[in-house]
Amino acid sequence: MPDSAGISAVTGRPLTDWEHTQQSVGKIVQTAIGSRVMRRDFGSGLPDLVDTKMIRQNILAAYSAVAVAIEKWEPRYRMRRGSVTTVDADGRIAMIIQGTYFPLGHLGDYSVAEDKTARVAFTI
Repeated sequence: MPDSAGISAVTGRPLTDWEHTQQSVGKIVQTAIGSRVMRRDFGSGLPDLVDTKMIRQNILAAYSAVAVAIEKWEPRYRMRRGSVTTVDADGRIAMIIQGTYFPLGHLGDYSVAEDKTARVAFTI
């Protein structure tokens, strides 16, 4: 029996456990704060970095925005480190987020932990 379950936003098929957590992390990171009607504080500051120059200071701001949002909104995952793997001329960035996955974190149980890597692609 899965610890958590949801539906894929892309295919509509059921998602469980780590797949569901990865989708959740992606949604959190790509959602601008203030854009959800019934949950105005949901999301991350990452979309606020749209059209900024890709300098070290802004890359650090992106890492920070991702880490803060995951800490606030996803109890099943804790980011330990991130690295930008791709930056292209269209402003697309791919980031690998390494951290700890807690399958029962949404229930307040942090006794089971696994190292997991999430891949997130977004446009700045």
